[in-house]
Amino acid sequence: MRLAAIDLGTNTSLMLVADYVPATPHKGRLIRVGDFLEVPRLGEGLDKTQTLSDAAMERTLTTLTRHQQRAAALGVQKLILVATEAVRAARNGPAFIQRVQQIGLSLDVLTGTQEAYLSFRSVSGLTLPTGPHSVLDIGGGSTELIVGVGRQVTASHSVPIGSVRLTERYLAGDPPSASQVQALIDAIDAALVALPAVQGPLVAVAGTATTVAALHLGLAKYNGEAVDGLVLPVAALRALCQRLGELPVAKRRELPGLDPRRADVIYAGAMILLRVAERAGERPIIISDRGVRWGVLEDLTEKLPPADERE
Repeated sequence: MRLAAIDLGTNTSLMLVADYVPATPHKGRLIRVGDFLEVPRLGEGLDKTQTLSDAAMERTLTTLTRHQQRAAALGVQKLILVATEAVRAARNGPAFIQRVQQIGLSLDVLTGTQEAYLSFRSVSGLTLPTGPHSVLDIGGGSTELIVGVGRQVTASHSVPIGSVRLTERYLAGDPPSASQVQALIDAIDAALVALPAVQGPLVAVAGTATTVAALHLGLAKYNGEAVDGLVLPVAALRALCQRLGELPVAKRRELPGLDPRRADVIYAGAMILLRVAERAGERPIIISDRGVRWGVLEDLTEKLPPADERE
């Protein structure tokens, strides 16, 4: 059965297409067919206006239409579209949902708790030590930290800080000034107080984490297999953050491993990752190439009946 999940965030729109094969030796019973990244930046300006702009909505609707076309071309039998912080927080979120319905898609807006659970589910393919582990999901508008054992979540919380939101709020300079950087750090630290304590290995998912990993590896072309499971020392992350903070956006775009569409917001996202790791005793960070879209399909396939019970 061919499935697809679209994760529509504040900055990106990610679509995973995967085959579900019951009773297979492949991990997670999901075999990736395609992974597609677009950066419509739905949440552009949201922090200031509390609304989704017409331009951002139009870009996003165009992106979703492209995703639909890709899914149809690949023979997808079921497509699920979920949205996170941007639609969750916007005053005109319901109006945007109606516009999505007009192009033939159903959109589910995840709560912070649901988003955290799906992020946690998504890393089931990693080999982790027995006992608790923690999953960090840094998005464009929010950050979630989830602690659990196996598939059971024991603590989680979402805070409204993310790479786009913090960039728009604090980093007007290019590169940012020392006072802007300090304001960024203060804002991150104030928000992180609300998160549960990290337990066990710290796994980071989503675009900030995978971009940091690609930068660390100096990848000329993104390679999910090289990124997934990478162990990133905090010292290396700290050095990378310092370098990003010193470079103007135009120079960041030239760095191997950095998607130019993320160049303006990667510094804020990387600083969230660094401050979480520092609060956790500077334990190394395990990078996962998965995220909410994988969690959506993992959750869906768990509820599907066996193949011989389906029509």
